[in-house]
Amino acid sequence: MSLKLRINDDMKTAMKGGDKQRLGVIRLINAAIKQREVDERITLDDAQVLAVLEKMLKQRKDSVTQFEAAARDDLVAVERFEMEVIQAYLPAQLDEAEVEAIVSKAIADAGASSAKDMGKVVGLVKPLIAGRADMGKVSALIKTRLG
Repeated sequence: MSLKLRINDDMKTAMKGGDKQRLGVIRLINAAIKQREVDERITLDDAQVLAVLEKMLKQRKDSVTQFEAAARDDLVAVERFEMEVIQAYLPAQLDEAEVEAIVSKAIADAGASSAKDMGKVVGLVKPLIAGRADMGKVSALIKTRLG
């Protein structure tokens, strides 16, 4: 089952179950997917839907940081709930050892030896870990390995 179909099925289930909070988050996800499809005039595949979900998750993390700094615990709770719902659609996260192994292999495959080769390494790593690790941390790891 495609990710978009799964999201739609979950929306129907939330409607039937009366879970208004979850339904609201799923509708936000659907709106973001549809907005990207309209903007780019395409139909998103699972990889592109994952990219939308990752972007939404990153936005929620940034919001949590802002709300915690402002001592708005009520808004932090809302954002964390939204993060939980979004994460349910993302694949299982890789642990540090798995990420390091993928990065090491990509560096060897690309024949990378300096920071100039970072783009090649990121290009090899990104499809392998899409949605399964934080690309900011992965980029930092690649940079330290090549630096």
